[in-house]
Amino acid sequence: MQTTLRSAVTFQGVGLHSGRPARMTIRPASAEHGIWFKRTDIRLGDTLVPARWDAVEVTPLCTRIVNGAGVSVSTIEHVMAALSGCGVHNALIELDGPEVPIMDGSAAPFVRAILERGTRALRAPVYAIEILKPVSVLTDKGWASLSPARTGNGLTMDFHIAFEDDAIGTQERSLDLANGAFVRELCDSRTFCRQSDVDAMQANGLALGGTYENAVVVDGDKVLSPGGLRHEDEAVRHKMLDALGDLYTAGAPIIGHYEGHKAGHAMTNMLLRELFSTPDAYRITLCDDGLAARLPGAGVERDEIPAVA
Repeated sequence: MQTTLRSAVTFQGVGLHSGRPARMTIRPASAEHGIWFKRTDIRLGDTLVPARWDAVEVTPLCTRIVNGAGVSVSTIEHVMAALSGCGVHNALIELDGPEVPIMDGSAAPFVRAILERGTRALRAPVYAIEILKPVSVLTDKGWASLSPARTGNGLTMDFHIAFEDDAIGTQERSLDLANGAFVRELCDSRTFCRQSDVDAMQANGLALGGTYENAVVVDGDKVLSPGGLRHEDEAVRHKMLDALGDLYTAGAPIIGHYEGHKAGHAMTNMLLRELFSTPDAYRITLCDDGLAARLPGAGVERDEIPAVA
């Protein structure tokens, strides 16, 4: 059955790019509601923004959604990953500004709070998007693809990255996202960037809320953030975290295999647009108990959150 949170949970922090204080509350919602954001700092007009692929405005550094009135919410990918990885299908997310708080740069604070609140079942079945034939997008930077499920009826993911800085270098990872794997393996991995990129972004009015505590900052072979890495391959794990959050803007869990090669937010959204413009590439599938047990948020336990987060 579809789920929502048992009770509301509030987060306070700053926006990674805006540097503005941010207060966000995830509230329970009814069946078939989906995931929506509401800008509480805007008094007039349409303040609801759907966390949906066709509301995404392509940006290279984060996932930004915009409604028809021009009201936007930025950097939704980490909380979307947490909702997907915890199996939450319906929520109203209230936010008092234009950007979700970055917290520690990972999805772990959201995951911990969601699992502490717990979820409750609603009186409506879960539907999933089953990939029937491959779709892909290719740019001069990399590529991404969705193809039919490789093992069982769940979501699996392969990701490959390559950076000049030796502190990151070339990394690749494969993961079956069933049975709480997102919570155990990915949720605590933080966003990352190079010191030179930070300097350039801040010179252009971006990353104003970034610190060594809410991002992994590297410079050549050095990790500048205190405490170093949480995982040797934290960078590629975070890219997979981002991809799961961006894929959840499809509006339902995906059954299939995602592969990303130097992919990012814009490329994953391009992939979803390609998928939904190819009607014979997918079908909407009613989830029975066996299929629902293979989805990313099924069977997640609070004590599975990594201790480092």
